[in-house]
Amino acid sequence: MLVRHHLAAPASTVEAVAGELVGLHATDPATVYLSLQQRVAGFTLADLDDALYLRRSLVRLLGMRRTMFVVPLDLAAVVDAACTKALVTPERRRTVQLVEAEGISAADTFVDDACSAVLDVLRDGPPLPGRALTPLVAQLQQRVLLAEGKPYEARVSLTNRILLQLSIEGRIVRTRPLGTWRSSQYRWTTIERWLTAPSPPVPADAARSELVARWLRTYGPGTTNDIAWWAKWTKKQVTEALEELDAVPVTVEPAPGAAPVRAWLLPDDVDDRPDAGTAVALLPSLDPAIMGWKEREWILDGLGPPLFDRNGNAGPIVLLDGAAVGGWAQLNDGRVVTELLRPVSAKARRLVAVAADELTAWFDGVRVTPRFPTPLQTDLAAGAP
Repeated sequence: MLVRHHLAAPASTVEAVAGELVGLHATDPATVYLSLQQRVAGFTLADLDDALYLRRSLVRLLGMRRTMFVVPLDLAAVVDAACTKALVTPERRRTVQLVEAEGISAADTFVDDACSAVLDVLRDGPPLPGRALTPLVAQLQQRVLLAEGKPYEARVSLTNRILLQLSIEGRIVRTRPLGTWRSSQYRWTTIERWLTAPSPPVPADAARSELVARWLRTYGPGTTNDIAWWAKWTKKQVTEALEELDAVPVTVEPAPGAAPVRAWLLPDDVDDRPDAGTAVALLPSLDPAIMGWKEREWILDGLGPPLFDRNGNAGPIVLLDGAAVGGWAQLNDGRVVTELLRPVSAKARRLVAVAADELTAWFDGVRVTPRFPTPLQTDLAAGAP
């Protein structure tokens, strides 16, 4: 894992990391930057910004588990066919139902008109955020009720639902954020204006096989449950993809001392595992090295509760030689602090301290608050002993 995740030795480009890790989790925008900072030598904010906004070799899209990822263009076509396209019909049905609940007849036509009007604006003008589109498109100003009957019930404009629909249909794309690299308020434009040569569509079954092949190359061996959870597919879909790849069954221990279970590798994945040496990484929230598997106890070995939130989102984690040993956080002054939750050698402690100092210097006074706080991260950030 350390070698294939570029944690034992740095990668040369941001595109290599995003591709070989089969996407970088981008629900929290800072995660992408911090995951790359741990894997690309001399990484700066400009390295990712250039790839996203100038070279446009990377793109944001909703993919596996209906979650935002940053991926290279060739992988974007695979993810779109294997995961994103499955969202189109249910999300549209949900939007139509919300419009119908407001007493609007011909809700299907209303949604179509809204989508067409947004595309007309974006084709003729610069990239715009949702809040700038709303006053320009009458249909977006229609308000709908979300989460009815729940404590977080809210009546909001239709803007985000229409932008979601157009994005999962592959008609618009997120561009630069309104704020800093930590912002998730993006400007939107049409896919044709942003990407001069979008990748051709891929058949869904071929895309699922390709995605599993990429996943196994980096995350294998993995179980059927791992892949089904990671991609949010049925086990039947996973099994069909594994059969298409002639994946080889192997056995793994899902947790230290646990009974072996069946997992899978690619048939040509027979290389000897190189010695990664001693490797320390300060992983950000939702880093692929933690969120790549459903069954990750072989990494955590009982440390899950303080390092994850109640919804299963990983927080900032200290990884030593591929095993979770603690967590980290930033104080108000920007300093990175760590807490180790299991005994490690004096050498390892020094390496963790060096990694924390290096990350503090990289932040250069900027403070990042994880979108999904965890118990240990919260206590550390508050300066709790």
